[in-house]
Amino acid sequence: MYKLSVFIPESHLDEVKSAMFLAGAGRIGNYDQCCWQVKGQGQFRPLDGANPYIGAQGAVEYVDEYKVEMVCEDSLLVAVIAAMKSSHPYEEPAYDIIQLFDL
Repeated sequence: MYKLSVFIPESHLDEVKSAMFLAGAGRIGNYDQCCWQVKGQGQFRPLDGANPYIGAQGAVEYVDEYKVEMVCEDSLLVAVIAAMKSSHPYEEPAYDIIQLFDL
């Protein structure tokens, strides 16, 4: 089992979560579409060659984003990440993957 964390702009929150849920993430026992989310502010600066969804090359951009965390079974990880990337508006979505252990 893995825990995925991804930063999603407010404008695409439901779309990205739905794609990840449809691919199988967010299932815990007899529950589905489980996640945790918190709103915050991200920042980035597009460099030469970037094609940013918002902002301009060389300028620091601030954006309201949600950090969304959900679990994912090992066998679904590749499909869930592909679904996240294809539904996410950013050229380079920021995400983390943490392997979970049952003790």
